[in-house]
Amino acid sequence: MTLSHGGGRLVSLHRYPLKSGAGEALSDVAVDRDGLAGDRVWACVDADDVLASAKKPGRFGRLLDVTARDTGTDGLTVTVPGAAPASTSDGTADAALSTWLATPVRLTRTAPAGGRVHRWWPDEPGLIPEWMADARPGTDTTTPVGLEPGGRFFDFGPVHLVTTGALAALAGQHGAPVAAARFRPNLVLSLDHDPEPGQRLRIGPDLVLSVLVPTPRCVVPSLAQPGGVPADPGLLRTLARHHRMPVASNGRATCFGRYASVVELGAIRVGDPVRS
Repeated sequence: MTLSHGGGRLVSLHRYPLKSGAGEALSDVAVDRDGLAGDRVWACVDADDVLASAKKPGRFGRLLDVTARDTGTDGLTVTVPGAAPASTSDGTADAALSTWLATPVRLTRTAPAGGRVHRWWPDEPGLIPEWMADARPGTDTTTPVGLEPGGRFFDFGPVHLVTTGALAALAGQHGAPVAAARFRPNLVLSLDHDPEPGQRLRIGPDLVLSVLVPTPRCVVPSLAQPGGVPADPGLLRTLARHHRMPVASNGRATCFGRYASVVELGAIRVGDPVRS
C-alpha cells in the first residue's frame, strides 16, 4: 500500500514515562529497539504485585492525571494534582502516589515475577476481544503482565501511532471531534489512512518502523484525559460499531491505531516527513 500525496508528516510526538500516567509532548526524541527514549520505563504495582493501570479505572484511573519526569539517573519525579513534586530519589514518590490512588503502591522499573494486570470491561460488549472468551461486560479480568525482564511496560509494540485520516473518519462516525490524546499514541501522523500490518514507514532521515497489528482498545479512550478532554462513554459504542477487525491470527477486537516495531534506529522531530 502506498501513502497518498507522497507521504505525510509527523504531527506530534508523545511519551509516557509512567505507565498510565499523563503524556509528555516532545519536539524531538531518539528511538531505539525499545521505543522512544524514556517511554513507559516506570510503573506502579500494589502490594499484591498487580500492575496499576487505568484499564481498571475505578481503582487506578487517577493515574491519568499524574505527570512524571524521568530524571535520567534511574529516578523519577511525579506530580499529583494539587501537590508538590515527589521523587524516587528521596522516597517521597511512593507515598504521594499511594495517597493519590488511595491504595498502597510502589514505583518500579522492573516487572515483578508473576505480575498481573486487572482490566475492567465496560458494558459495551463489542469491546471484548474474541480471545478473551471468559470476559463479560461490566466485570474484571486478571491476566499475566507478560513483560520480559528489564523490558518496558508496553502492552504490545514499542511504538504506538495514530493517523489524522483515521481520526477524521472516527469523528464522522461519532458525530463529534475525537482527540488523539484519548488513544495515548507515541506518534500522530498526517496520513489519509492507517498503514497496514507489514508496511514499513520511514520517519525523518533514519527511523524505520514496521507496522505490526491494529491496537485493541479498552475503556481508557472513553475516560477524561489531561488537558481538559472530558469523559465520553459513547465513544466506546462508536468504536465497537465501526472498528471491529482481525488482530493477526488472534481473532477480532475493537481497534484504533497501530502498534509498530523499530527496524532502523533514529532520532525524529515534529514536522519530519513520513514515507512508505
